[in-house]
Amino acid sequence: MILIADGGSTKSSWCQLTEGSPDRVYFNTEGYNPDFMPTAAIAASLDKNLPDTLPRPQVTEVHYYGAGISSAKKAEQVAQAMRQIFPQARVLVEHDLLAAARALLGRKPGFGAILGTGTNSCLYDGQQITYNVDSLGYFLGDEGSGSFIGKRLLRDYLRNLLPDGLQDTFRETYNLTRDDILDRLYNQPLPNRFLASFAKFAYDNNNVSYCREIVREGFETFFQNLVLHYPRYQEYTFNCVGSVGYNFRDALAQVARSHGMEVGKIIRSPIDDLVDYHVAG
Repeated sequence: MILIADGGSTKSSWCQLTEGSPDRVYFNTEGYNPDFMPTAAIAASLDKNLPDTLPRPQVTEVHYYGAGISSAKKAEQVAQAMRQIFPQARVLVEHDLLAAARALLGRKPGFGAILGTGTNSCLYDGQQITYNVDSLGYFLGDEGSGSFIGKRLLRDYLRNLLPDGLQDTFRETYNLTRDDILDRLYNQPLPNRFLASFAKFAYDNNNVSYCREIVREGFETFFQNLVLHYPRYQEYTFNCVGSVGYNFRDALAQVARSHGMEVGKIIRSPIDDLVDYHVAG
């Protein structure tokens, strides 16, 4: 039995493949970013959230692609947790950016990006990532991501700058005080997820010009700070995976074309195409 998983900072999407069966069994768990979760916390979450119907001793391989897998040390942090849960399995842990590239491009070279809770992008040669402009995470970068959009919304809300009745709508929707917000950001775990959760507010209020504009500005900043620094970027189509890129795909496509990039594939989740990549291989 083989498990293939794509893990963002918020959610991991899994597919279970059994030898001799064409069936694909899908399920979800938390996301396991080693920048925010130690090995023990990852193992505890897996133990709690994996479906009861999954026969763990029968799992022989785990292919986990995850956010935050930026080094061999980070990969081992996640792999140790996986080996505790699947002691009979060979565990391979890779960056979620490679999952995105393989899902978007298969075995063809090109440009791929992630726009979800966080941001990332790369050039891909059909097998491996060959060039990457560092997104720098939600503190310094992650332009265009859910956390980037959420940070802008919270900043404007706390400064009483939300227009067109949005100040009251935001207050009524979330009922958060200034102290609540600062506590979640500076004292509680997973502040990137907290920030990214407010991208839904921009989506739900997309009829308001302010919400459309902060999304467009986020994507424009993503292009200015990352995409435009790839060599010969206009020779590639723009391909993207992630909930933010997918939900705001019309605005994203408009910004991409304004910079001379034709739009290729924009998908919410890579898991189906990623499984196809492994099955074909």
